[in-house]
Amino acid sequence: MEQLWAPWRMAFIEPKDPPPPGCIFCTQPAANEDEKYHILHRGEHCFMMLNLYPYNNGHLMVAPYEHVGALDLLSPETLADMMAQAQWALRALRKSMNPDGFNMGINMGKVAGAGFAEHIHYHIVPRWNGDTNFMPVIGDVKVMPEHLDSVYQKLLQALDETKA
Repeated sequence: MEQLWAPWRMAFIEPKDPPPPGCIFCTQPAANEDEKYHILHRGEHCFMMLNLYPYNNGHLMVAPYEHVGALDLLSPETLADMMAQAQWALRALRKSMNPDGFNMGINMGKVAGAGFAEHIHYHIVPRWNGDTNFMPVIGDVKVMPEHLDSVYQKLLQALDETKA
């Protein structure tokens, strides 16, 4: 059997003792440590950040600052900002990573798979032809080919280059 070495992942998979309190979509923007928390952009009503446990490289989220658990509770202005940021994220991801497609959506409620059910957020996951393989099925392992910090820098540059 071949060994797959990714020692940098330990920082992500080690248990946090104790787990950080509060909602990441509230505490992380409030900390004003955008690089540490991979916050890519701050808009008037929403912000854009990388997913710490990405399904694929470039997996990002757009979340409102308002701590609301359902899409239908957001104001029209917040919804407009969320969708404008989603459009901008798509342009930046196409420019920087050249994906073949995207999975996009909202997991609303714990039963729907929401990790933070009390704070709505919109996922954008770049996809490439051939990005699925045997590793998740056989080894219960997802191989990420690029470090999160590298993706963060790449997307910051692409966001700057694709401003509307």
